[in-house]
Amino acid sequence: MLRLFGQLLDRSLESSLARCLLCGAGGRIHSGICTPCRSDLPVIHHACSRCALPLENTCDHTCPQCLQQLPPQERSYTCWNYAYPVAQLIQRFKYQRDFAAGHTLAELAAAQIGPRLQPAERPDLLVPVPLHWRKQLSRGYNQAQLIADILGKHWQVPVDNRALRKVTQTGSQQKLRRNERLKNLEHSFAASSRVQGLHIGLVDDVITTGATLEAAAQSLLHAGASRVSAYALARTP
Repeated sequence: MLRLFGQLLDRSLESSLARCLLCGAGGRIHSGICTPCRSDLPVIHHACSRCALPLENTCDHTCPQCLQQLPPQERSYTCWNYAYPVAQLIQRFKYQRDFAAGHTLAELAAAQIGPRLQPAERPDLLVPVPLHWRKQLSRGYNQAQLIADILGKHWQVPVDNRALRKVTQTGSQQKLRRNERLKNLEHSFAASSRVQGLHIGLVDDVITTGATLEAAAQSLLHAGASRVSAYALARTP
């Protein structure tokens, strides 16, 4: 399965990376996007350290929601606001099997987040947020796993896609409020005991309300992880 996934990715990259994924121009292309288009990506310049919510005041380090109740993950890192054109690339990757779009964003994210990680903040193990087996069977792949594989390759951190399982099928959460998502996700993840004593880097594509990451992080901590950090491509405001 992984070999087939790699072959599909290689073919997609061969046909896509020669030109910019966004504007179609040739020339100087870095990880699939030209320099002018890279400058148009909606970069998050300042965010809550716990949940990665964008913050306007650079003196603030934690958002009001996290001040009221700290999430289980100690740090969260994202690169972009979930807005054009990043949102379109993620949707193409997630729902249209556009592996070149996912590879491009993951490569750029690895290069952007990596220098921000101090040695003491580097995780021992990267764990992608899993899909329930029925959803993965239907989709054919887990986008978080591809992202984790690329981050791990760049940061030289091992990846374990079996350390965390989605044990209940929760359905779509897009129209649910945060408290509804949290309730819907209760006991939906199960973590392996092999995370015990490790700093886990939890990887996903987008942080929306943070409910999924919180439920997954809590499961990892219950299994004995020493701490959890979260890494994602984008954050909704």
